[in-house]
Amino acid sequence: VFGKDINLILVLNNLSSDCKSVRVDMSASTILYTRRAVAEILKAATSVELGPKQGKHIRVKIPYTHYGKYLTTDKRIQVTALCEVMRTNGLKLLVEKTIILEDTNIIIKLPQRVVVNKAVTLEISYANPLPEPVSRCVLLVTLMNQQVKINLARLAPRERSKIYFEFTPRRVGPLQLQVDFSCDKFSHVKGFVTIAVAPA
Repeated sequence: VFGKDINLILVLNNLSSDCKSVRVDMSASTILYTRRAVAEILKAATSVELGPKQGKHIRVKIPYTHYGKYLTTDKRIQVTALCEVMRTNGLKLLVEKTIILEDTNIIIKLPQRVVVNKAVTLEISYANPLPEPVSRCVLLVTLMNQQVKINLARLAPRERSKIYFEFTPRRVGPLQLQVDFSCDKFSHVKGFVTIAVAPA
């Protein structure tokens, strides 16, 4: 989840009946959705001795403090592990994983029934998932082809807050409401919901 430390486990298995010595070079970078690297956030190397038919786990931790300021709006991190089996004429194995960090910031609560031409109030809850305060918070609400910009107070570390948003639907059928939350430390955290508008 965005704002938390990332914990990974690399599993190495020796399927042969001989002992193996493996060198593991690990790296991680923030990337765009095109897979283009933005910034390297981890570089580590270790060696592992594997007995016959033995498996071992290598734990890797990427703290938020290492990746936070380098993350793009795509919220993607590419992790690679190059495993080289020693004394085997350079036998290598490359393991790659792309991590897409999830947002859990926006929660939209609707009343049980929404009726055309009758005012309705929604509860929009938003949060700061980071271990540091954020300021210049803005909520952009898009509904019925109109955008409303709401300036919000600063949020303390891990703080959640909420606002109430009132509108009157003018037609029966599905309406899509989209919420976009930005601040000085991150931007474009989105939430959306489809509202079923009933006849009067």
